Amino acid sequence: MINQLDWILLSGRRAKGKRPTYFEDPDLEKTFAVLMALVAEVSVLRERLDTVERLLETKGSLNRSDIENYRPDLEAGKERGRATQAYISRVMRIFQQEVEALKADDLPLSEWVEKLAKE
Repeated sequence: MINQLDWILLSGRRAKGKRPTYFEDPDLEKTFAVLMALVAEVSVLRERLDTVERLLETKGSLNRSDIENYRPDLEAGKERGRATQAYISRVMRIFQQEVEALKADDLPLSEWVEKLAKE
């Protein structure tokens, strides 16, 4: 008999050590964690849909085992990688914009002194 994993039980397991935090507000931290979990799920769905589309294109029909056993070739893997990068970039764009804004405000000390002296 195959020992089946209880994925629901495993999904509730906690990592050892303190969970890293990125925001001061705990509710914002929880919201971000939920968002990232959903982003991961959508990413998996996108790859699974890509599998279905590729199999239908090549075979004309499919079954669940075709989907489960599909392994993309090198070119398909590269396409998926680029699509995933673009997807993550779109999702994380707001954070990237924040970093860019901080860098734009990151003046050398001498320029900060001049800026403050003018105010």
